[in-house]
Amino acid sequence: MATDKKRTEVFERLPLQERVWVLRQLQDETVGGALLIISATIALIWANSRWGDVYFEIANFTVGPAALNLDLSLATWAADGLLAVFFFVAGLELKHELVKGSLSQPSKAAVPVAAALGGMIVPAAIYAAVNLSSSGGEPSGWGIPMATDIAFALAVLAVAGRRLPVAVRAFLLTLAVVDDLGAIIVIALFYSDKFELMPFVGSLVCMFGYWLAQRARITTPLLYVPLALLTWVLMHESGVHATVAGVALAMLTRIKEDPGEQEAPAERLQHSLHPLSAGFCVPVFAFFAAGVDLRGQSLLDSLESPVAIGIMLGLVLGKPIGVLLGAGLTARFTRASLAKGLSSLDVVAVGLLAGIGFTVSLLITELAFGYGTETTSTGKIAVLSASVIAAGLAIIALRIRARAYRAMHEEEERDDDQDGIPDVYRDQPPLP
Repeated sequence: MATDKKRTEVFERLPLQERVWVLRQLQDETVGGALLIISATIALIWANSRWGDVYFEIANFTVGPAALNLDLSLATWAADGLLAVFFFVAGLELKHELVKGSLSQPSKAAVPVAAALGGMIVPAAIYAAVNLSSSGGEPSGWGIPMATDIAFALAVLAVAGRRLPVAVRAFLLTLAVVDDLGAIIVIALFYSDKFELMPFVGSLVCMFGYWLAQRARITTPLLYVPLALLTWVLMHESGVHATVAGVALAMLTRIKEDPGEQEAPAERLQHSLHPLSAGFCVPVFAFFAAGVDLRGQSLLDSLESPVAIGIMLGLVLGKPIGVLLGAGLTARFTRASLAKGLSSLDVVAVGLLAGIGFTVSLLITELAFGYGTETTSTGKIAVLSASVIAAGLAIIALRIRARAYRAMHEEEERDDDQDGIPDVYRDQPPLP
């Protein structure tokens, strides 16, 4: 008689080493989320104050060498330059997940990947349906509600989901990492400028040089920093959005340790650059992107446009529906099931948190409609509004499950022998 294969649990307890890595990531992202929200709030208030013109003068101030086509506004530098660092760090997180984390095993990767895909496809479809069926619609903005802002989402968790099981928070992190990959693919294929072949080939040559240097175990930043900058410049010149260079270089960074090596280059770079990305790059971008001028226009009229309706429905409804549908269908046709003590409401809560689009959604809004246009302002208002609504609904869902989370948290963190390692990991080998 054939034995049943072991079922895959969704939100199952993480191995000890992966738990430590995830908790460190979540802590950094939570701090970054708080800074992001503060920066966006300051920008929104400043842009609509009596000194609003000063804000826009700063955002539009041009700096950089014109000979290299890099005479860009500060707002563009934030979107193209600083977000390249953000996507580099996101790429390092993705590579970790693919090699060492939840995406390294197909059986465990299936559910979060399916949930992420559902959370991208359904919102895009909702946006497209609204804007294709409405007069004055802008179908080109279909990519806006696809994105998830993990920093903002984790800032919400810091308020309402402190006792959320680590595995559930890790699922959200994995979902966001896959989401970031989807976003960068969408940006590269659908939201890039006129393509120039030779600069693109030049960027590929630089990437190959970066890969060879990694293979040769070269460690000096005197090589990597100029090489990364040149890759970024050539990618920008090619017409492909420059942030793509960040993800590409991250995926070429060595993730496995050599014998006697405490950390691989990918781990070292992630630890050193994550605070820069979360604490500076993303907040600065949010500062320039979230400053929407609401003076002289009706907020209600803006939110009644097909663009705004499509974005808000996509993020607030499409995200949780897509995440639940993707995870549910995968569980239906595989041997996946929810871990003990968890319910479909937890999947919905994760989906609502994923509906906080913010950073990447604001970026795609500018790419789809152009910087400073009326449609862009409408889109940004919708992104900000939808993110706040999704956050509020997520808090409600988390509060409903607060008692169950408290019990699971106490079990997960119990350490009777006071050795600094939760008792549930007593049978696992110690950390290196």
